[in-house]
Amino acid sequence: MEIFKRLESEVRGYIRAFPTIFTTARGAQMTDESGRHYLDFFAGAGTLNYGHNHPDLKAAAIEYLTHDGLVHGLDMASTAKAAFLQAFDECILEPRGLRYKLQFTGPTGTNAMEAAIKLARNVTGRTRIVAFTHGFHGMTQGALACTANNKFREAGGVPPGSHVTFMPFDGYLGSGIDTAKLLRQMIEDPSSGLDMPAAVLLETVQGEGGVNVASSEWLQAIAKLCREHDILLVVDDIQAGCGRTGSFFSFERAGIVPDIITLSKSLSGLGLPMALVLLKPELDIWKPSQHNGTFRGNNLAFVTATAALNTFWRDRRFQQAIEAKARLVSSRLEPLVREFPQKLSRRGVGLMQGLVFQDPRQAAQVAQAAFDEGLIIEGCGAFDEVLKLLPPLTIPLEELEQGLKLLETLTRRVLEPIKEEVSA
Repeated sequence: MEIFKRLESEVRGYIRAFPTIFTTARGAQMTDESGRHYLDFFAGAGTLNYGHNHPDLKAAAIEYLTHDGLVHGLDMASTAKAAFLQAFDECILEPRGLRYKLQFTGPTGTNAMEAAIKLARNVTGRTRIVAFTHGFHGMTQGALACTANNKFREAGGVPPGSHVTFMPFDGYLGSGIDTAKLLRQMIEDPSSGLDMPAAVLLETVQGEGGVNVASSEWLQAIAKLCREHDILLVVDDIQAGCGRTGSFFSFERAGIVPDIITLSKSLSGLGLPMALVLLKPELDIWKPSQHNGTFRGNNLAFVTATAALNTFWRDRRFQQAIEAKARLVSSRLEPLVREFPQKLSRRGVGLMQGLVFQDPRQAAQVAQAAFDEGLIIEGCGAFDEVLKLLPPLTIPLEELEQGLKLLETLTRRVLEPIKEEVSA
């Protein structure tokens, strides 16, 4: 590890939580240079929904490169892009009755967020964006201004006059307070101090914020409010999308249709950088090259993304498998929560679930013990009090069971001495 300490910036993060040198990976398994195997409940922070090096996706990439397929072409037309557009329309948009134009941005989620924010302001002629407590949307200036966590905001030097107002997310003020109703009151009261927004920006399940799940009723109320006041509803589906919550889009359970959707992370299927903005056709007021980027045409990512769509999303079988695995996760976490009701709770949906510790130090202890025992799992939330379960959606049931059993064992190991002290 010395080469990383000597040459890599102090900004490095995950290498500190998982201090080993990884060499190979396949499915839900990672291997380090000593030959030790790790079960991956992290999946590249939701970038590897189809696991590491899925054979169908890898084969498509190798074949494309072997035949000298165009890898970089800015936003020129290519066979790879045409195939992706066709597959996305057939597998995702048409079956859901959705009509969107596709905008390819720079290759990361924050690039997509910058485009979405810019477009919302251009379309409406307004500047104000409403974002939410605990939200995370990226590390570039516009997306960072909409990100709630002070750690990121302070490091980024969010400038004054960013024109972002934070409102409480669903459940932030407790179960008895309807924060959608509060937002409506703020927007409809001319003396609230809230300028009429260009957009309301939200994650339906807040990933970095602690696996906070917005109810369908809350999402419907927000969507209705936006429609009534000509405010654009922007859903950041970068981590929660591409099947992570069960359906391809995380908002499908609420029956809403956002004006703008951002996708990235698992979109390419193989972990290659790729980001996408979906916008309703009437919002497509861009002038040619008005929002561009050198790597907005990652053709190799188009190839693997197309393979992922064709492999997993031509019918409902994959979605049904995710739902079955999600039920398994819930059924294993709930008894653990009942065993330690003062110390634990569970939240989440699909294969995006969180084990919430009352004491963040205990969450850190379990995460460290998990790594020591060969399980990769990440903490999240305002105080890193939530262990976030993000296994590959393709994980075999036996490996999912193995990881859950280990997590249960380690959680008990950390919490039982405290339980005994309380009893005494």
